Amino acid sequence: MENIAVVFGGRSVEHEVSVITGMQIIENMDKSKYNPIPLYITKEGKFLSGDALKDFSVYKRNDFKDAVEVFFKPNAKDHNLYTVTKEKTGLFSKESKDVKVFANIDVIFPALHGTYGEDGCIQGLFELMDIAYVGCGVMSASVGMDKVTMKKIFKTEGIPVTEYFYFYKNEWKNKEEIIKRAEELGYSLFVKPANLGSSVGISKAKDRDSFINAVEIALNYDRKVLVEKAVEDPREINVAVLGYEDDLIASECEEPVGWKEFLSYEDKYISGGKNSKGTGMKNQKKNLPADLPDNIREEIQSLAKKSFRAIDAMGDARVDFLLDGDKVYVNEINTLPGSIAFYLWEASGIKFDELITKLIELSKVRYEQKSNNIYSYNSDLLKKTTYGAKL
Repeated sequence: MENIAVVFGGRSVEHEVSVITGMQIIENMDKSKYNPIPLYITKEGKFLSGDALKDFSVYKRNDFKDAVEVFFKPNAKDHNLYTVTKEKTGLFSKESKDVKVFANIDVIFPALHGTYGEDGCIQGLFELMDIAYVGCGVMSASVGMDKVTMKKIFKTEGIPVTEYFYFYKNEWKNKEEIIKRAEELGYSLFVKPANLGSSVGISKAKDRDSFINAVEIALNYDRKVLVEKAVEDPREINVAVLGYEDDLIASECEEPVGWKEFLSYEDKYISGGKNSKGTGMKNQKKNLPADLPDNIREEIQSLAKKSFRAIDAMGDARVDFLLDGDKVYVNEINTLPGSIAFYLWEASGIKFDELITKLIELSKVRYEQKSNNIYSYNSDLLKKTTYGAKL
């Protein structure tokens, strides 16, 4: 049986959402094949593990007294999760510390939403460890997180996106110049932090005053702000993509119903009610499958796969579209774990446990590919150079 470290929590405003995702993955993992090991990162950045963390009530109580502090070493091929034990050998003896292996990890399943997890940061640690991990690599995770870079790549690939511009925090000191650009683009506008998910920090601006307020909100979350031309009264269509490189499949399309301008954080994760059990967007009202003409559905599914490939994504992602009549725009791609989109796959005939298994198996395919690359080249350069005689 393989040990799968499910990493969740983290130093992010999406911390609580990540806990829900992590618990869902642990609960639905095929226990006949895998042993899920919870790896919870606190809001302060401390790594905790232990069987006690498989109980969701622990997070509600914020009670981690039975958890064990653990850590990885960023050494290639070292796939151990370590802990430090503290012992006293006698009444007056000093405390001794001993580093011990807590668990050997076969595959890491990141379930970290937002900063330091969904954005490629922790994937860099996994690359240094040279271990198989689920989902996008460093570059594709970063691109999937940064809405500005994402749009640039989509435009280069001929993928339709709405008109936009962006600016950095230090440019806001020339407020009138930014406002002029916004008014040239034309209200209504969406103002978003470039690197954040779950609709946190997003506002719709319909005039000068609301635009200024929207920018001030966005700058609380990121130094780079995206300003998009709003599509008035669009239909939102979402579809998931699963696979790697050319071997991709698209899920059924869904259409959230009852929303007006955009789904807020509360819409996505809280408004499901007390019996929602933290299943997020699964509980939102939607048409699944969406009522679409065959040609529009096929175009959306094709563009979803093209978007997935454009950022070199891997594993699972949800691609969000805006439909204006018969005009289709890609709004954004939400890479795993930002959207494991299990409910879209369930509607497409793939059960949650089967999806998790597929994602773990895909991680091994990529790991095997990378293991065949050459990362070291022997030469006599250091012996032949005269540099370094004196420093």
